Amino acid sequence: MLMQGFANFMWLLSLALIVFSGFALIDAAVRREDAYRAADKKTKPFWLIILGLAFVVNLIFNILSFLPILGLIATIVYMVDVRPALRQITGGGRRGGSSSDGPYGPYNGGR
Repeated sequence: MLMQGFANFMWLLSLALIVFSGFALIDAAVRREDAYRAADKKTKPFWLIILGLAFVVNLIFNILSFLPILGLIATIVYMVDVRPALRQITGGGRRGGSSSDGPYGPYNGGR
């Protein structure tokens, strides 16, 4: 009974890691290429490869092995360091800014 509970917990934890790394991969894919350079956070292909590998490793390997831990670290670095910098460069997504904001601030029509 205890072992089955532990196995269920590990399965849920593994599923959570897959969802977390998948979200980070999709988020990295939809961000603009120039935002990575402007934020000085490597390049978009670099992060897509790292996060893609983390996603695949989480799908293939058991959570208790070494590689998913490395994938989790890479995903956490993206989510707490790179993603906020990209959101700041691109205007924060849906919050703040207006439809007339450009990549360097609001567009005022040459006024």
